[in-house]
Amino acid sequence: MKSSELKIEGMSCSHCVMAVKKGLAAIASLTVKDVQIGKAHVQYDETKVSQEKLAAAIDEAGYKLVSVE
Repeated sequence: MKSSELKIEGMSCSHCVMAVKKGLAAIASLTVKDVQIGKAHVQYDETKVSQEKLAAAIDEAGYKLVSVE
């Protein structure tokens, strides 16, 4: 399992945090550790979860994935 911090653009309130948390939680093989305005800490299986899948979930929630660290 890999732990990463996702930098997310466009978040400004608690509603944004909940939308991102819900979008990420829908990804199988991923555990959401924490979501704050502008970032999320997640743990996932790299063989099953790609950066493209992370970006798509965040995009679907209405925000933009800037980087994965």
